[in-house]
Amino acid sequence: MLIEETNVPDEALPVAAFKAHMRMGTGFADAEVQDVVLRGFLRAALTAIEARTGKALIEREFTLSVNELRNGQALALGVAPVTVIADVTMVGRDGAIRPVHSSAYWLERDMHTPRLRAAGAALPAPDRGGELRVRFLAGFGPEWDDVPSDLQQAVLMLAAHYYEYRHDTGLSGGCMPFGVTSLIERFRMMRLGAGART
Repeated sequence: MLIEETNVPDEALPVAAFKAHMRMGTGFADAEVQDVVLRGFLRAALTAIEARTGKALIEREFTLSVNELRNGQALALGVAPVTVIADVTMVGRDGAIRPVHSSAYWLERDMHTPRLRAAGAALPAPDRGGELRVRFLAGFGPEWDDVPSDLQQAVLMLAAHYYEYRHDTGLSGGCMPFGVTSLIERFRMMRLGAGART
């Protein structure tokens, strides 16, 4: 189970860039009236692109919890890019928490499938009924400018698409414009088989 512990703050959302992309007027007394609505479309676009690519665009904290290890040597973290492993803990069936020393693991950085790797023979396995928890930081950076330019453009284009068709209830099935799909293509992970993400 992958849990997003912190949210993208409002200040990190590119409202000004979105307004420029939409060619919305500026300098008027009520210029900020729509900011809440625009932030909503930006968040929706960010979420959709993150879901399609498996990437966290704006840096934030995640926790991955697993009840068993399919591969004792490595654990795929489920989102990329991961910059820091904050801590690893074992949670017993009784709820008791025991930290795992950082000498027992290391972070394998990978743009598509970062992993927690065993420093020794194997990662510590959770007891039956317990879990292994990994708390980490993932994302390109804390600011919008840290996001690669093609992903920035994809977010703005998709947010604009959502804005333009906000009253159209006929759009369904994960509709995404071709231009957006093209921009995010190189960030999508290829799934070659059942074990591709281990």
